[in-house]
Amino acid sequence: MGFDPPLQSPYKSFMSRDFRRWLADRIVVFDGAMGTVLYSQGVFINRCFDELCVSSPSSVLDVHRSYVNAGVDVIETNTFGATRPKLDQHGFGDRVAEINEAGARLAREAAGEKILVAGAMGPLGVRIEPWGPTSTDEASEFFREQVAALLAGGVDLFSVETFSDLTEIEAAIRAIRGLSDLPIVAQLTIDDDGTSLEGAPPAVFGPRLNGLDVDAIGVNCSVGPAAMLKAVENLIDLVDKPVIAQPNAGKPRVVEDRNFYLCSPEYMATFARRMIRAGARIVGGCCGTTPEHLKAIRRAVRAEEPARRRSTVTVEETESHDDAVEPVPFTQRSRFAKAIAAGTTVVSVEMLPPKGHDLTRNLRGAARLHQTGVDVINIPDGPRASARMSPMAMAVRLENEIGIESLIHYCCRDRNLLGMQSDLLGAHSFGLRNLLVITGDPPKLGDYPDATAVFDVDAIGLTNMVSRLNHGLDVGGNKIGEPTAFCMGVGVDPCYPDLKREIARFEWKVEAGAEYCITQPVFDTEALLSFLEQVKHVRIPVIAGIWPLVSYRNAEFMNNEVPGVNVPAWILERMRGVETREAARYEGTQIAQEMLEQLLPHVQGVQIAAPFGRVETAIDVASVIPKERRTAPPEESD
Repeated sequence: MGFDPPLQSPYKSFMSRDFRRWLADRIVVFDGAMGTVLYSQGVFINRCFDELCVSSPSSVLDVHRSYVNAGVDVIETNTFGATRPKLDQHGFGDRVAEINEAGARLAREAAGEKILVAGAMGPLGVRIEPWGPTSTDEASEFFREQVAALLAGGVDLFSVETFSDLTEIEAAIRAIRGLSDLPIVAQLTIDDDGTSLEGAPPAVFGPRLNGLDVDAIGVNCSVGPAAMLKAVENLIDLVDKPVIAQPNAGKPRVVEDRNFYLCSPEYMATFARRMIRAGARIVGGCCGTTPEHLKAIRRAVRAEEPARRRSTVTVEETESHDDAVEPVPFTQRSRFAKAIAAGTTVVSVEMLPPKGHDLTRNLRGAARLHQTGVDVINIPDGPRASARMSPMAMAVRLENEIGIESLIHYCCRDRNLLGMQSDLLGAHSFGLRNLLVITGDPPKLGDYPDATAVFDVDAIGLTNMVSRLNHGLDVGGNKIGEPTAFCMGVGVDPCYPDLKREIARFEWKVEAGAEYCITQPVFDTEALLSFLEQVKHVRIPVIAGIWPLVSYRNAEFMNNEVPGVNVPAWILERMRGVETREAARYEGTQIAQEMLEQLLPHVQGVQIAAPFGRVETAIDVASVIPKERRTAPPEESD
């Protein structure tokens, strides 16, 4: 194509040698997402984020500095989409040089002399031959225009990332090599099964990337850390060049028309450590990751590296996770935990907190349940985003005044990380030990749809947090003194439409430290049994959710308006055929008993709802459990 002789970055050319030396000596940490942080600051998704390098340089500079302060080794320019075809979509196609050079200079200013700057280059957004009208030569010319500007701005290396077409990434690399001999990191984006978005498996794209004139190869974007770890494990055996992995912080969840990525910093750091152990030499983050994620990843990297390979970048760091202590033995945490460990069929009855402050009815019902040997009262946390008394406050009174243990739901919706940790430490100090950690319903489902949600983490991240507390560490890895002794469970939905995804999340929850699980109300027992078979490789005690129906209308509501619940047609027909209200309650109880009897050989216990606060219904359902499998009622205890 007649490329000009290679150019060099005008900024201290020895920095490129640093990168190649780092790859040989230690683990390198790239930064996280630029767009996610800008988006969180109110930049609309339809804006041209690359153009902000010119129109709002301070915003971009602040993001770069936040990653520098997080302790990364390499920051990427805000130029991922700054090629002519992409900029043309926003009317900025004639400003390629201006935007890319400005992006490189901003990153250079933030980086100083110890951090490297990678020129970020993404796909053109147009199809190239043989799948589109753009030739590979034309594609290389588009990339060449961007490369020249990034070099003028002072980059130390190039990050060619989030490509799906191998021909296109080769065109980008050819453009760089026509102008520079600086290091190149080349990354394809993948699907959940590890194949590229064009359908190429690692066995195909790995060797092809390995044969290019680049310094490191790998995968980034599109998937979360679990799927990316599998891709890294596959690539390591197929290539001989250093491997890079930059996963998203999970798949985004849309809440109030905004995208939220729910993988916690701790969770991302856990997988960064696993990727390093699998052989990755470069780790970082992509969409959804923030400076907080990279701080955690940096700590994980330092814990994995020998002392001689520690970074020369100086950042303030909390104590190592190696300070974790052994948790309190499971059987010593609560009577509920002891019953689970003993193999008895534990019985939990769900009791909603009141919408006011009067607990008289709840206390009366709890006393009745305690007399019959129910193990715990399960207290939901703002179910369906409703405003009710604090589950913790209700739990303290039930335990202190009745003597029955509680099992409190704790959801991620309403509190940030600091608030969650404060709540949990406070709950422990009050003597509460049994937790069910859940993500929580978004506010738009509830009584106050205009209320805001936090969702700093999801249930997986919260499981990690509780597990840390049980090991004597806070969310930052600092010692808290004596560890907490929570008996921690998680929710699971065996009838979830995307069962593969639900099983994956269940695996992650178990890996994060979950010790038992409680299902959504189950009406399709065969679905639950099938689910149990599919998760037997990570099996923890399973407590089946049972909901005694009270009417046909109640069955319709559960089937159509409660997320995660599927009422089979045969149950709907049985409830439809009942004429009186009392007969409907009896039929619903009979159905619940039949399901429980079918499930008893396969589960560790049952969580029974008490519709409209009728605890006698729950007691009737539990009566089919053989006495020898139950925990002894208090009057029969030693």
